[in-house]
Amino acid sequence: MTTNISFDQLDLKGKIGQLFICGFDGLEPTSDIIHLIKDYGLGGIIYFRRNLSDAAQVDELSSKLQEAATHPLFIAIDQEGGMVVRLEEGVTVMPGAMAQGAADNVELSFEAAKWSGAEMREIGINMNFAPCLDVNNNPQNPVIGVRSYGEDPSHVAKLGTAAIDGYREGGIVAVAKHFPGHGDTAVDSHHEVPLVPHGIDRLNEVELLPFRRAIEQHVDAIMTAHVVFPAFESDSIPATLSERILTGLLRNQLGFQGVIVTDCLEMNAIAETLGVARGAVEAIKAGADLILVSHRVVRQKAALEAVMEAVMTGEIPESRINEAAKRIWELKQARGLFQNTVTETNLARAEEVKRQLCEAAVTVVKGHNEIPLSKDGKTVVVWTEARVGTEVIEVISQEWTIGAALAELGYEIQEVRIGIDPTAEDAAAVRSAAEGCKSVVFASYDAGFSSGQTELIRELSGNGSYKFVWVSTRTPYDLLVAPEAPIYLCTYENKPAMMTALAGVLSGEIPVQAKLPVTIGDYKRVSAGE
Repeated sequence: MTTNISFDQLDLKGKIGQLFICGFDGLEPTSDIIHLIKDYGLGGIIYFRRNLSDAAQVDELSSKLQEAATHPLFIAIDQEGGMVVRLEEGVTVMPGAMAQGAADNVELSFEAAKWSGAEMREIGINMNFAPCLDVNNNPQNPVIGVRSYGEDPSHVAKLGTAAIDGYREGGIVAVAKHFPGHGDTAVDSHHEVPLVPHGIDRLNEVELLPFRRAIEQHVDAIMTAHVVFPAFESDSIPATLSERILTGLLRNQLGFQGVIVTDCLEMNAIAETLGVARGAVEAIKAGADLILVSHRVVRQKAALEAVMEAVMTGEIPESRINEAAKRIWELKQARGLFQNTVTETNLARAEEVKRQLCEAAVTVVKGHNEIPLSKDGKTVVVWTEARVGTEVIEVISQEWTIGAALAELGYEIQEVRIGIDPTAEDAAAVRSAAEGCKSVVFASYDAGFSSGQTELIRELSGNGSYKFVWVSTRTPYDLLVAPEAPIYLCTYENKPAMMTALAGVLSGEIPVQAKLPVTIGDYKRVSAGE
């Protein structure tokens, strides 16, 4: 990588290239992505699971990409923690936002971001699309949920800004998302265009508060939401494409001076409405600096060419390109990309922070007096296995479940694995295993979106011949489908470290410390000090 060129030496094509982050398919750089880097002066790369196997491979991949570039690349990732991570091998996977919201420990949230960030920077990743500053106050939200710290804007702001500071300390560009707020939506912008109908006063008090605090903390970058906000944009334009929101609200009213990044324009909210190429033009006109096109090279090139054409025809003033590219260039300088700066890692401390957060996150919502769980007799564990789905449901099959963790503590365990939409055969296997058992521990996964899980939970919880312990391993709102269940816990994720902590709580070896970060029916959010 050549780094002795100055910003003033960039031509128009190079400046436009700096405004784009693109992705590709494979563990090695493809000819297409090298073409975009070399011939278009691409500004950055985004990694997904398709690009990553372990830390050593990522380090090599990052080096190859940077070597192909004339200017340093942003190399970005969605490593939020918990259920939304791209890389798991060779790095410390920290608990996700809602688990941290339940733990409610500012110092640990800071450290989690710091040490995770340092590990990423060591293998060439320098930008993280995190933290989520969305305030999740809609139980039906299919896309944010546990990616949020909770439903209270001050709580979200407190922990979110701690993470922002931690990432900066770890050498990472933190990208707070999804502005102006994706928490109170009931549809997924990967598939369609959501709408938040609230008035300006409510949006100021709730959705905007965490972003306002992040701006006060000088967050490096903010990602936009493909969400319509009629209170801010009267023409029903998604925030990503709205000059009233990006320039009028975010820049002028809130005073944000950092880099505005779009969410991926290949999400259906943009790709299947305005289109990716036109979306790139409109986003830049609206005030976005960095355009994310994650997947298809045809769309990536079309977007780059559309922006160039829009400048040539005068639709986009060249001054707008200069402004955005300069902002990106200066952020790369500020975060040491030209010097390839790395931050010292501490794997032992990172693992300790992860353990402490997990143990502090396991939440007992109902049935406090029914814990610890007796080791007498057989315990049946029903484990709901979710498979890789969309970009925000990247669960993989894992061996270390709550069943395995309880077995290690001396419980007699029979584990039955069911699908996220259990079949009749799944249900029959559960019923057969439960006959004559002492306890059933049911680990649900987004049961509110699965009628099969719901029916099975209701059936099992109504059987008085054994103790029924229900654990939600993703959204805490699962309880709403069977509020009569006597014992209910939340872990917010099903990762191995969290299952170890859950086993400790169920066995009585770990005290219950968590504060419920959201309201679930009659069970109110518990704030610090309550």
